[in-house]
Amino acid sequence: MIELLKKGILTGIGLASLTREKIEQFGKDLIEQGHISEKEGKELICHLTEMSECERKKMESKIEDAIARILKTIDVARKEDIRKLEKRISRLEKANSSQP
Repeated sequence: MIELLKKGILTGIGLASLTREKIEQFGKDLIEQGHISEKEGKELICHLTEMSECERKKMESKIEDAIARILKTIDVARKEDIRKLEKRISRLEKANSSQP
């Protein structure tokens, strides 16, 4: 029964979008309706919360990768690039000001 519920939740709701509060409420509802025991409910909540966090991290990583590819494609300077240029300009200004 629990495996069926897990599969249904994962496919029907989209695990990455579930908040801890929604997961806990879902588990409490199942317990109150008598579909699962309190122990099973706690295990389900724990398992779904861990999976939700894992999916969220995967999604964030994919989004970061996609943004990096887009920025590279449109040739936008990153903060790191700008900092390097600022340091280089500072060195050049110092070198230039020390020359007679």
